[in-house]
Amino acid sequence: MSYIIGIDIGTTNTKAVAFTDMGRVLADANSSYAAFTGEEGMHELDPRALWDAVLKVLSEVLSRTGGQAGLAGVSFSCAMHSLIAVDQQGELLTRAMTWADSRSRSFADKLKASEAGRLIYRQTGTPIHAMSPLCKLLWLREKEPDVFRRATRFISIKEYIWWKLFGKYQVDHSLASATGLFDIYRFTWYRESLELAGIREDQLSEPVACTHKETGHRLEGLPKGLPFIIGGSDGCLANLGSGVVKPGETALTIGTSGAIRMTAQSPAYDAQERIFRYILTPDLYVCGGATNNGGGAVQWFATNLGGGRPVEELVRGAFEVAGSDGLIFLPYLLGERAPVWNADARGVFFGIKASHGRAHFMRAVLEGIGFSLRQVGVSLEETIGPIKHIYASGGFTHSPLWLQMMAEIFGRTVYTTGSADASAIGACIMGAYALGIIPGLEEAATLIKIKDSYEPRRQDIYGPSYAIYTELYGRLKDLM
Repeated sequence: MSYIIGIDIGTTNTKAVAFTDMGRVLADANSSYAAFTGEEGMHELDPRALWDAVLKVLSEVLSRTGGQAGLAGVSFSCAMHSLIAVDQQGELLTRAMTWADSRSRSFADKLKASEAGRLIYRQTGTPIHAMSPLCKLLWLREKEPDVFRRATRFISIKEYIWWKLFGKYQVDHSLASATGLFDIYRFTWYRESLELAGIREDQLSEPVACTHKETGHRLEGLPKGLPFIIGGSDGCLANLGSGVVKPGETALTIGTSGAIRMTAQSPAYDAQERIFRYILTPDLYVCGGATNNGGGAVQWFATNLGGGRPVEELVRGAFEVAGSDGLIFLPYLLGERAPVWNADARGVFFGIKASHGRAHFMRAVLEGIGFSLRQVGVSLEETIGPIKHIYASGGFTHSPLWLQMMAEIFGRTVYTTGSADASAIGACIMGAYALGIIPGLEEAATLIKIKDSYEPRRQDIYGPSYAIYTELYGRLKDLM
């Protein structure tokens, strides 16, 4: 038996799993860290804390598997859209601006309304939004000109980790395709985006396939010949880790944020610019949309309006009422990505009545997150094809009631695999493919075991509330 360690570097924590060639999880570990936030939309992470977290989870998983016997390699997943400026020696000039950093929203709005923005979306597959490293570069050039001038390179979180391991600046096609700077048809940096951002190609990393591997790492205690596989983005690898590789199969993730994604054989173009199109391999693209406001919205409610009750208790209480009783929640607490792509979008409770209590508000929050993802699902179906089955991952899978609600909202069967770490497992599967342990990525479906399924019990019970939800943003957008 051989196994691979998959490490997923996320926005709130880094997770690692040891996953065998028979599809079994041997061990896991995680390490959390704090974000640096500000009132103007700043959301940053300390890259040094991320490096420490990677070392910690790697060490813990190795300890829990009993050492290195059977270890075939280490593979990476990472959150998308981060940006770090470094100097010629590789020293940090900034922290990592994350996907949640919205300081570049005015630059994104201007670009999105232009013909150049439309061409960039078409060619790069990344919607024009403040999350995009392209827009972050525009902000950095104007707001931090000294840092921009001193920067030798602009990299992502994973590129920083990879440089710490090997002294090389390389980026996988998956993460590169989420920057707004990469041509997803030619697999090269997109000249028009670079010119707009005011940077040169040699200020970016060398693009490589998600199967790219290196040996000769700088870590102590591991064989120097142990291969490290660069892997891909958390969203693309979550599809692999959920076994979603066939047409119509759809991955649904709700963690701090949320996303719904299909795997397609081509980067289907959405003329309404609602969905992203990211590279997994030259023959597989992951298309979908992410919401800024998943479990983070639940945590916000618990912290500010939950009366000191734990999140789990509030979620259980939300299902003790028959429904939200006409209360609708737009979950745009951090602006929004798909499908509206508006960093200035704002959260709204609509339809409040004197009879509404805390449970109704919590239920409305959960429904609002579900409605947001259903909207993205509709965009996918209109662009690629019908959703057949939904495979769920993320922290919300610990709540059977929430899973059942999502089955009702989508009107589709929702499956779980028993593991919330789909991105880390997807990194393991990509690593196994890169090392020749499995013959192809289609094997992902055979390695992922279904644990539970949730069938929709009633037909479109959320239809009236969803119809109001879809109208609200358009009517309130200008006021926001």
